[in-house]
Amino acid sequence: MVKLETLFLLLDSIDEEIVLVDTNHKIVFMNRRALEEYKDRGGKSLIGKSIFDCHNENSKKTILEVYERLKNGEDEVKLERSPSVRTFVRSVRDHNGNLIGYFERFEKNNTKD
Repeated sequence: MVKLETLFLLLDSIDEEIVLVDTNHKIVFMNRRALEEYKDRGGKSLIGKSIFDCHNENSKKTILEVYERLKNGEDEVKLERSPSVRTFVRSVRDHNGNLIGYFERFEKNNTKD
């Protein structure tokens, strides 16, 4: 079995922000890249806070809509934000398929959809 520390190191090696949020919308983990990206907004002090504290009203509405879709069984929802970067919200589920959290992931888009 992989040690928890190894999993954190793996997540830290990814050069994209990973902010894991639980089903109460509380930030429970930020990888190294996310801590760097959001250091001006509080960095590590964001862990344990609501994701809604970091977003405007329109974003809050989108987060809640996406969360409902994830709760209803979707594993990933694409967000329309930028032509150059595709943004997805990805579910995290336990071994029984229960939603335990979610995170955003990003893909650079070098071609048109």
